[in-house]
Amino acid sequence: MLDAPVDSWYVWVGLALVAAATIGTATGFSTAPPPDARAAAATVDRVAVADHGATGRHPVDADAVKLEPHRLSLRDDGRTTHARFAESVTPVRTGTALWRVLRGGRPADALDGPSALRTAAAAAREDSARWQRTGQLFVRTVTWEGVDVTLVGA
Repeated sequence: MLDAPVDSWYVWVGLALVAAATIGTATGFSTAPPPDARAAAATVDRVAVADHGATGRHPVDADAVKLEPHRLSLRDDGRTTHARFAESVTPVRTGTALWRVLRGGRPADALDGPSALRTAAAAAREDSARWQRTGQLFVRTVTWEGVDVTLVGA
């Protein structure tokens, strides 16, 4: 007889530990879908190809977003999704002159002229991307005396 007797206490303790570990593992899995980066990128693309002065907003269903000139990333519960933009955009950080323009301000009130818009946009595209917490993505195309930019911020 190589079997353990069923009335032994250590068999029941072992079964209880295995059951607890199985339940703990099963409840630890996330049941929510991963964040939808493609839908956010589609909103940016729709605004970017619009004729004049288009704006848009997209709710972000993730804990954090990272914006780059050619793509965005969404992160939630250790899962990250990415999507590429159809055209290059200008990621905008809060507290900058471009942020004021993105949120509806007139470019002439925030910047000294079209060349300042071009310079600020180029600098923003060169800035390294960072994860930032948000609940909404903002998009705006700006055309000012031959300078066309699509601003995106979270």
